[in-house]
Amino acid sequence: MTAGSTHGGGAGEGNTGTQDGAPSSGGRLGRLLRRAAGLLRLTSLRLRLVVVFALVALTAAVSASGIAYWLNRNTVLDRTQNAALKDFRKSLEDSAHTLPVHPQCSELQDTARQMAAGPQNYAVLLIGVDREGKECAATTEKDLLTLRSVPQSLRNAVEQVRPVDENNHATHHLYWQRKEVGDVPYLVAGAKVIGGGPTGYMMKSLATERQDLTSLGWSLGIATALALVGSALLAQAAATTVLRPVQRLGHAARQLGEGRLDTRLRVTGTDELADLSRTFNRTAERLQQRVEELSGREAASRRFVADMSHELRTPLTAITAVTEVLEEEADSLDPMIAPAVQLVVSETRRLNDLVENLMEVTRFDAGTARLVLDDVDVADQVTACIDARAWLDAVELDADRGIVARLDPRRLDVILANLIGNALKHGGSPVRVSVRTEPAEPAAAVPAAEGPEPAEGPAAEAGPDEEAARFEQGREIAGGELVIRVRDHGPGIPEEVLPHVFDRFYKASASRPRSEGSGLGLSIAQENAHIHGGRISAANHPEGGAVFTLRLPMDASPLADDDRAAPGGQRPKGAGEGTEGRR
Repeated sequence: MTAGSTHGGGAGEGNTGTQDGAPSSGGRLGRLLRRAAGLLRLTSLRLRLVVVFALVALTAAVSASGIAYWLNRNTVLDRTQNAALKDFRKSLEDSAHTLPVHPQCSELQDTARQMAAGPQNYAVLLIGVDREGKECAATTEKDLLTLRSVPQSLRNAVEQVRPVDENNHATHHLYWQRKEVGDVPYLVAGAKVIGGGPTGYMMKSLATERQDLTSLGWSLGIATALALVGSALLAQAAATTVLRPVQRLGHAARQLGEGRLDTRLRVTGTDELADLSRTFNRTAERLQQRVEELSGREAASRRFVADMSHELRTPLTAITAVTEVLEEEADSLDPMIAPAVQLVVSETRRLNDLVENLMEVTRFDAGTARLVLDDVDVADQVTACIDARAWLDAVELDADRGIVARLDPRRLDVILANLIGNALKHGGSPVRVSVRTEPAEPAAAVPAAEGPEPAEGPAAEAGPDEEAARFEQGREIAGGELVIRVRDHGPGIPEEVLPHVFDRFYKASASRPRSEGSGLGLSIAQENAHIHGGRISAANHPEGGAVFTLRLPMDASPLADDDRAAPGGQRPKGAGEGTEGRR
């Protein structure tokens, strides 16, 4: 009797584990939570390093565990299976010699008990035909192994008669396969005695082997989880080693950006990060030297302008007195000399205005300008500004009385005088001045850039022209910010000039290098608006003419308080410095 085999196999399961950590309670809880949130940011390099390390370790551990489980599973099952089949084959061969060709049922039962009593502990089913031709089935476990419990495919294979040839020396073979009964795996095998005799089946439980394989799977799963945790810890250590210098570098760069030019990094080691720190220190040192040099030059320049302006005031005072005398005597002068005297008088006044404006600009640049606040009736202030300069016939005022703002009246007068004077000089009459209050915009305290004012708030979809047109039909809104618009009826401002109207000494035409103004009027007006926390913008009205819009807070007290609290009285300079002449 020879044995061949056909079989089916089961599958094993593995396990992976996770480990959670909770921050300790107490005073450091908030800091730990913030640190954990920083570590778990999706864009965090630390998190990406940990994830990559964990994925690599998980892949390697799962692959190694899977291969180990598969190899051990096959080894355990093959060893148990081969031992049981070998014992069953030998027992069946031995019983064939002791049994008659047509055994009685009692003889088959005794033989089955003898075969099942072996060391392999399996159940036995023997099927034979007695002398009377009756089939008899003897089993050692009636509830487990009967002819019905044997798979039909196995029974067919056992009963099949194979032709004998040079490759096959026996008509019957030993066959086996695995099956589960009530979630318990079993090995079922069967063979027929050659030359006449009973057909035998055996059924052996593989529960012990499954338990061993399950324990092995859990062990491999725990090992995989430990490898994953270990890789995460290694990744955290590696990330800390790499990222801590990078974080220090980022913190130092932020300090440098905030103006702390003496910031330096402590350099240790000779690796690439140490080289980067040295490069940062050299760059910061050169930047500090350059800034100190430029600051010194700027301070010297401001001192020069201030000293020059002060030195010019003394001779200008004398010259002004002389020109006033000459102007009073202009009617009695020789007609040939009168034009020259008039030119000297006008140029002296222009030079005096220029010196005063230069001194004002110097105060703004040095950060020494201060607000002297008072409650101002805006309509009365605008009227007084127009009346003092004899512009009543050329200016239309649209302002409701009772709009009171806490501002610096002198600086507001300077702003209005420059805007209205600019409109009269370069625009076309009549000049219309409108005063309104509007809800404060989110960026009301931020100086606007030079050029046209960007649309904000409710006017986000409209350009400056449409906003200016709507303002003419606006209504007073209590609170918010003060909005004053100065519109002329001239040709407007060329588009290429709009971005530069607040530049100092800007001339719209290169062929007109000289103008009656000092070239600093709009710049001074813009700076006075900035010191209030406001801004000025320029645009063209859709019906023609230019529109200058002044926006100021209704109460500039917080800015005045900040001026008093700031060291040295320094205030951040706003953007957009302009000139009086625009075209």
